[in-house]
Amino acid sequence: MITNIDELDPNKQYSYADYLTWHFDERVELIKGWISRMSPASLVLHQVISMSLSNQIFSYLRGKQCKVFAAPFDVRLTNKRRQVSDKSIVSVVQPDISVICDMEKLDDKGCIGAPEWIIEILSPGNARKEMKEKFSLYEENGVKEYWVVSPIYEIVQVYDLINEKFVWRNNYVKEDMIPVGIFEGFMIDSNSMFS
Repeated sequence: MITNIDELDPNKQYSYADYLTWHFDERVELIKGWISRMSPASLVLHQVISMSLSNQIFSYLRGKQCKVFAAPFDVRLTNKRRQVSDKSIVSVVQPDISVICDMEKLDDKGCIGAPEWIIEILSPGNARKEMKEKFSLYEENGVKEYWVVSPIYEIVQVYDLINEKFVWRNNYVKEDMIPVGIFEGFMIDSNSMFS
């Protein structure tokens, strides 16, 4: 059992089985086996945006099969394979918001497989991780829709998975109504998100 993050070797690749043995306060993710430290506690604006989005999505999904989850919530990515062991899983992330419609992907540990929709909210110092490392990881694993929210610039970048590649749909700004691609007719009010 590992009780201090400094006991981990940053030059070693780990699996989800290893991750389950870690008992320290610092939050980490695994991206293709590599340890990725998460930003410290979110800024107030980050939390306001997360709550606004979560509330709008939760209200829309009430009575529907899909569910919304906010971080911390483990998503174990398996590169589209269903039957995997904890040792074979090398990517465990905690997206700010995840929407899952296939209830078979849920278990008592979180989600195994790609959520249909992931939203990440940028924090100081994590733009590279969200726009490069996680972008590629989510694309490879078949996330259908990926949003990246910039609290500082009040912009939401939206990507849709088309032919197994993320295609940029649009940048939305404060006061835009943002269409959700995976739910026809559902729009997110960005004004309430950024106010």
